[in-house]
Amino acid sequence: MSTESTPFDVAVIGGSYAGLSAAMQLARARRRILVVDAGLRRNRFAAASHGFLGQDGRAPDAIAAEGKRQLLAYPTVQWLDGEAAQAEPILGGFRVRMQSGDEVRTRQIILATGVVDDLPEIPGLAERWGKHVFHCPYCHGYELGQGRIGVLAISPMALHQAMMLPDWGTVTLFTNEAIELDDAQRETLARRGVVIEPQRVAGIVDVATVQLTDGRRIVMDGLFTASRTRVSSPIAEQLGCQFEEGPIGTYIHTDAFKATSVKGLFACGDAARMAGNVAFAVGDGAQAGAAAHQALLFG
Repeated sequence: MSTESTPFDVAVIGGSYAGLSAAMQLARARRRILVVDAGLRRNRFAAASHGFLGQDGRAPDAIAAEGKRQLLAYPTVQWLDGEAAQAEPILGGFRVRMQSGDEVRTRQIILATGVVDDLPEIPGLAERWGKHVFHCPYCHGYELGQGRIGVLAISPMALHQAMMLPDWGTVTLFTNEAIELDDAQRETLARRGVVIEPQRVAGIVDVATVQLTDGRRIVMDGLFTASRTRVSSPIAEQLGCQFEEGPIGTYIHTDAFKATSVKGLFACGDAARMAGNVAFAVGDGAQAGAAAHQALLFG
């Protein structure tokens, strides 16, 4: 591809749920769209996606593959497997350079790149992420069958998780020397039936058993922790987007129509939310795609 031969109306950077949804709106308006996809969905570690109406329990890759198949049935859509490495404003829009060195011109950009989860450095945690260690109770709590649920504290967000999770099972909060609880917080947790374990966590073994530094092992059916998130692409920063700081990481600031602080640049999905899931991502994408189309028409 070259900037001379491929002027697009919109380049959608990110081909997961938010990007697919955004591109669908524009494809149905018969706009010339390029979707650039690096192929790294945030929920690729999970065997099933839950809480998304009509797709509950389906494999994440199956949902994404079906969305891609339906999108590519529209003749004005092109798909590029690869990574968008750089973008810069030019007269009439933007130039986007791929990691491969290819370049495209586009009138607008929708960023749907998602985020990277930076996990606590606890031995055994990373390999269980999305399988037995989770961040979202609405996505994974029900499948634990009201069993034994552990919350691994790495930040004050653990208190919020520990307060919520008794609706899904019997909860133990492993404070892990990461947070200190005052008397009022301890009292509130006790009213919710949460057990507080102050010993430092040494690692995760077996399915979701917590190994403590004093040698004890506490068997759990599943664990929750709050990862730190960061936007997975440098493009928003390169173009001078405004960011916001949320409780679990930074994200791209957008208005109600998913427009960023840079004219012609929209953002949707986890990269532009304080927290998200598949259903939120699809809704965000639909809003961003419709808003981008109207901006093409009305400026």
